[in-house]
Formats: sequence, structure tokens, C-alpha cells
Amino acid sequence: MSGKKVRWGILSTANIGMAKVTPGIQKSAHSEVVAIASRDPGKARAAADRLGIARAYGSYEELFADPEIDAIYNCLPNHLHVPMTVAAAKAGKHVLCEKPIALNAADAEALRECPADRIVLEAFMVRFHPQWERARAIIASGELGEIRSINAVFTYFNADPNNVRNKADIGGGGIMDIGCYPITAARYLFEAEPTRVVSLIERDANFGTDRLASVMADFGGGRQLNFTCSTQTVPHQRVQVFGSKGKLEIIIPFNAPADMPTAITIDSAAALDGSLARREILPAVDQYTAQAEAFALAVLGEKPLAWGIEDAIASMKVIDAIFASEKSGGWANV
Repeated sequence: MSGKKVRWGILSTANIGMAKVTPGIQKSAHSEVVAIASRDPGKARAAADRLGIARAYGSYEELFADPEIDAIYNCLPNHLHVPMTVAAAKAGKHVLCEKPIALNAADAEALRECPADRIVLEAFMVRFHPQWERARAIIASGELGEIRSINAVFTYFNADPNNVRNKADIGGGGIMDIGCYPITAARYLFEAEPTRVVSLIERDANFGTDRLASVMADFGGGRQLNFTCSTQTVPHQRVQVFGSKGKLEIIIPFNAPADMPTAITIDSAAALDGSLARREILPAVDQYTAQAEAFALAVLGEKPLAWGIEDAIASMKVIDAIFASEKSGGWANV
């Protein structure tokens, strides 16, 4: 290790890495980004220059072989998540891998080949944002009573045929790209796993990807998740938690702005129009920086992470069940 900082290598020049995650890592107190790799040396060099990264590699293997790199951020397309994560871990690197971590649960099972002393985390950055931590604390306090239902919506519009999200053969589609967030939200807030799901999915006739999906998941004990995700409707996102005594809403749950405060509302339904709800304001936080800092502290042995490979496999099992329900037209066990 380089003192008290984890030295990162960035795998791929994908937009999410360039625009959000790598700048977030660079702001982490216990991180430094020292290298970036692309199969196109020119792209790697240009990205390195843009972000002030010292080293640029023209192959993934060169990045893995660099002895001065402790951790890899893998933001390759979905079908390359598992093979490159395993390769990086076997080369001695800890890996933060973009979501979804695999194409399906069977694909994710291969992550167990990673050495046990290497940290592998699926990059659900929302779990490190204070608004999510606060929401779970409110639920645990009992203020909302018994939690019955979580309703979520996550949508955007993208009909670009060249976008990886619209390429079915490499893991595109709404469920894989954004449906995984409501699944993570419910698993995080219920602190439980669903037992079965049922889905209604509409596919794009040209891309073959799921462009609109509605899903219900049974978490047992009378607890339900209901969510809608779409890649071809007006952008919108919300998470609502309904309990026997109150309702909680995270206003911008998934793409919380890094430079602006966020809000949670807590409503006992004293007025049905929500006018008497309590509004809590959370300070501005870059959730990508928070994620990188938590990962770095885990690598440095200072604070273990609550999630790892087994959590990622469990998430993929839910997605598998959603697609199984699409095919059968009925409930599918997780």
C-alpha cells in the first residue's frame, strides 16, 4: 500500500467512469487514481490527460500487471464484468465493479473464483449516501410502524441504437441498467431478501431489450416491493416506503446531485395532500466519493464492507427470477 491511500486503476473509458465515478474516487481522502486502461491506447491517453491521471495503458492486462495498483474500478460493458473482475482479482487487485455485476446468477457464481483475500464490491453507490442511511434509520426507529410496501419508479429516455444499454446481447435493457436499483433499495430498506417475483415486461421491437417493466416482489411477512422501470419514458425517479403509521419518500433516490442537498419526507397522513409532512434535508454528498472512501477504508483494513460477492449473487438471482416470470407469465421463485 502507498501509505494510507489506495492506488486505483480505472478499467475502461466508459462515460460513467469518466463523468462520475473516477472524479468521485479522486476526491476520496484515502484514494488516488494512478492509471487508466483501454483497448484503444489513444482513448486511454486522452482520458488520462483529461482527468490528470499519470499512466495510460493500451490493454487491460497491462493495468492488472502494474504492481503499484491496489484496486481496480471495472466499468466495462456488462458482459465483461465477471471475466475482467476475476482476472483483476487473480492478479492481486481489489475490485469495485459496476452494476449489474453479471449477466445472470450463474455468471455471477464465477466470482467465487476470486481469491478470498481480495475485496469485490458491486458498485451500488446509493447505499453509501446519507439519505439512504437516514431512511433506514427512520424505518428502524419504528416511526413508520410496520413496513408493508416499497414503491419505486426509475425511468429515462434513450433510443440510441449504438448505446450499450440498448444492446441485448451484452446485457442491455432496463431491468439490468436501472431495475436493479429498486431491487437494491428494497433489499436495503427491508433488510431481507424476496422469495418470489412476478413481472410484466414490454420489449423494444428493434433492440430486443426490455424498455418497460413493472415488477412485484414478495419479501414475506406481508412486505412487498412494487416498481416500474423504463428506458423509453420521461425521466423520473422516486422511492416511497409505506408503513402502518407513516410514509417515507426519498425525493431523488438514485441520481442524487453531488453539489446539492437532498430531501426525505416523512408523512403520518395527518393531511392527505402531504402538506403536513416533515421534510428532512441532507447535506450535499458525492455518493461516488462516499463509495470510494468506504471501499478504500475496507482495503486498508480499517472498516469492513457490509456487502460483497454473495450479496451481488443474491441480487442477480432476483433479476433472473424477473425474466423467468416474463417467460412463464406467472410467479417465479427467487
